[in-house]
Amino acid sequence: MIMELKHIYKDYLQGKMTVPILKDISLSVEKGEYLAIMGPSGSGKTTLMNVIGCLDKPTSGSYFLNGKDIFSCSENELSDTRLYNIGFVFQSFNLLPKQSALENVYLPLIYAGISKKERIELATKALERVGLGDRIHFKPTQLSGGQQQRVAIARAIVNRPTILLADEPTGALDSSSGKQIMELFQTLNDEGMTIIMITHDADIAAHAKRLAIIRDGILTEKGGTSDEKAITHSN
Repeated sequence: MIMELKHIYKDYLQGKMTVPILKDISLSVEKGEYLAIMGPSGSGKTTLMNVIGCLDKPTSGSYFLNGKDIFSCSENELSDTRLYNIGFVFQSFNLLPKQSALENVYLPLIYAGISKKERIELATKALERVGLGDRIHFKPTQLSGGQQQRVAIARAIVNRPTILLADEPTGALDSSSGKQIMELFQTLNDEGMTIIMITHDADIAAHAKRLAIIRDGILTEKGGTSDEKAITHSN
């Protein structure tokens, strides 16, 4: 088991009123899985992604990643977990506009204390892995949207993370570029990468091998039949 959430609740205070966002969510992911979590706007999927990505803590519940109790970690330990265990891919790419593709990709390696020579080698290999070996010195403005997302994916995998966590990875792309990104995700998963993808798009979610649906803060998992089985509120 690479990741396990147990009985996760997340509440926010609005004035004197408590607003529940995540409601008794339990979810396990094995190494090498390809999971899509699908839900409409306001369903709680972004909050759940932030919990999985160690960007936010729930009100209650437990979270184990690689056997480590995430909610007992210090802020420094959480930073290290995000750096070494989770690769993030966002809808908006989040690239530095004045830096080359190579420089964008090796940014996490600077934080990891890797020497410049090794940073260049690892970042170049990551860009080659996503099909951009001939674009390493291009800046984001010189790349298409699909190519920019490939740079973002190279940056996400350069530290060899345990999990690739993607938030609406095709949301800013045309259908052709989106298809290419999904093909890349499939290749990465075939090579053993664990992928958790957050999306509102059923067509994109269909590329994953496993599907969970979040609605009104409650998570259900779609199995091999047309029935959905609740994986929350378990005793």
